Amino acid sequence: MNPFCTFMASAAGRIVRVVAGVVLIAWGVMRLGGATAAIVAVVGAVPLLAGLFDFCVFAPLFGCPMSGPKIRAGE
Repeated sequence: MNPFCTFMASAAGRIVRVVAGVVLIAWGVMRLGGATAAIVAVVGAVPLLAGLFDFCVFAPLFGCPMSGPKIRAGE
């Protein structure tokens, strides 16, 4: 299994994704304005939701399944 996929499926990887998503959303809302703020907030929602729902959107690029449990099981 790819080390990137293994890390992203771990508890630490999920926490990193959630924190990154929250930071992007907060930065977009607090520091930017207009359409740029909305775009950055939507982009931040992707890693936030991926961490919360335990999937990795980049895993297929590395030949791994998107599902965190499948990655941890080594499928």
